Amino acid sequence: MNDIKDSSRRLRFYRKIHGALGGALFIFFTLIAGTGLLLGWKKHSGGLLLAKSYAGASTDAKRWLPIDSLQRIAFRTLHDSVSANLSTNLDRIDIRPQKGMVKFVFEDHYWGVQLDCTTGQVLHIERRRSDFIEHLHDGSYFDSLLQVGDQPIKLTYTTIMGVSLLIFAITGFYLYYGPKRIRKQKQARSAKAVV
Repeated sequence: MNDIKDSSRRLRFYRKIHGALGGALFIFFTLIAGTGLLLGWKKHSGGLLLAKSYAGASTDAKRWLPIDSLQRIAFRTLHDSVSANLSTNLDRIDIRPQKGMVKFVFEDHYWGVQLDCTTGQVLHIERRRSDFIEHLHDGSYFDSLLQVGDQPIKLTYTTIMGVSLLIFAITGFYLYYGPKRIRKQKQARSAKAVV
């Protein structure tokens, strides 16, 4: 009888943890699930979440303009076509050799400029929605919003959510398995009582 009581007590304990954790972190679990779903579909969104990568005139790197010239064109394009107030701090320069194209991705906002590496022609000015969604997904958006260096919010957020999800999975498994175990214990006890 003590085995059944211990199992029932443990089951109630896990149910409390599971319920409290689910209730407390519901919004964050929903945010992670929703943004994860969007990120999974970004390449299949018809350009809504992830802009198409356009092709330049040549894939021969010998014919390309120097990076500093392309960078000046990208900065001028950003200021002339989007807003003169936007920062030109670069997050990365993404060269696509197989397309003869370069993307300039900015650090302080979600705009990007695609240029033809050979001619410097603007191929596309993109709103980088997938970057925004990714930053929401991993919590780094809040570090940027509050201008906190070293991403302490992202680290705390991902640690809490990772550990919580692990606890959620363990308690969820026990909530599934526990009642089956108690039922087997009761059946075994009943069988002994009959004998």
